[in-house]
Amino acid sequence: MPSIVGVPKEIKQDEDRVAIAPSGVHTLVEGGHTVLIEKGAGAGSGITDGEFRHAGAEIVDGPSEIYESAQVVAKVKEPLVEEYPRIRAGQIIFTFFHFAASRELTEAMIQSGATCVAYETLRDAQGKLPLLTPMSEVAGRMSVLEGAKYLERPFGGRGVLISGVPGVEPAKVVILGGGVVGLNAAQIAAGVGAQVSIFDVNSERLRYLHDVLPANVTTLYSNPFVIRKKVQQADLVIGAVLVPGAKAPILVRREDVKHMKDGSVIIDVAVDQGGCIETCRPTTHSDPTFVEEGVLHYCVANMPGAVARTSTFALTNATLPYLVALAGGGVKAFAALGEGVALGVNIHKGRIFHEGVAGAFGWQSSRLSEALN
Repeated sequence: MPSIVGVPKEIKQDEDRVAIAPSGVHTLVEGGHTVLIEKGAGAGSGITDGEFRHAGAEIVDGPSEIYESAQVVAKVKEPLVEEYPRIRAGQIIFTFFHFAASRELTEAMIQSGATCVAYETLRDAQGKLPLLTPMSEVAGRMSVLEGAKYLERPFGGRGVLISGVPGVEPAKVVILGGGVVGLNAAQIAAGVGAQVSIFDVNSERLRYLHDVLPANVTTLYSNPFVIRKKVQQADLVIGAVLVPGAKAPILVRREDVKHMKDGSVIIDVAVDQGGCIETCRPTTHSDPTFVEEGVLHYCVANMPGAVARTSTFALTNATLPYLVALAGGGVKAFAALGEGVALGVNIHKGRIFHEGVAGAFGWQSSRLSEALN
């Protein structure tokens, strides 16, 4: 059954991505659906309203028409407070939610009666996170590039060139987490010649990382004693921990940060899930850094938004098949795609269906299969 799919302009500070590229619009329109896009929504990604019109979209002046008309609303970032009243019961919101990091957002979406499908918890048949992966790849690679920049003295760092030069050792980079973010960060850091240590709690994952990464990367099993030692020696620490749907565990305490070298740098990619370093708090691209305990912290919660064009096209490639399913058959048809896919449904008709989200606030989750019968 044809649906109206709405794509509003992102209003989160410094967020220039848009939830769909023209290719995605074309696919939806060819499938009989109507696509409404807010005027200027693609400007930050270098996509004009004319390109969206050419693909078959209808351009509307503001978000009101989108939220009033669309059965499915596709976004990039979680709804902000000013968007809460626009969301209505029965509507499907498809975006990055990161509920575990915000009780306020979670309660607002429960009260809205909308169905909230989260990019970051949906799994494919192999158990992977296909919608989180492209943005994690971007964030992982960016973390090293940003870290290298902020290690420079004019940006407040120690004045260390991450690659070193002949006769002078390179930077010591510590990566906490060996998932997609950590792997991509290690590839870039190792590629420029840094001394890299990467931690994980999964021995099989560490074996894989050992096999695919070059010799200047050391794989280490994660435990507090070794983490503390390596963090204190590091020039750059990258937090790359993910527990899908749940709040990130704290791996580096303030006391550990106190013993880091003045002017060293922390990049906490996990900040959108609460962060894995105790001294971190969310920042923006306009004001990305702060200093705690003599250490420069970069904790931008939407890092891929800085490379919006690359991120928008990469995200559309991943989300489109699932957006087509939601538009064509609603949440029931979407959940029928598989148990892993159904994990994307975090909230439906005022109830939570993801254990990680519910557990973050000490609540009980419900079974989606029972709610959809």
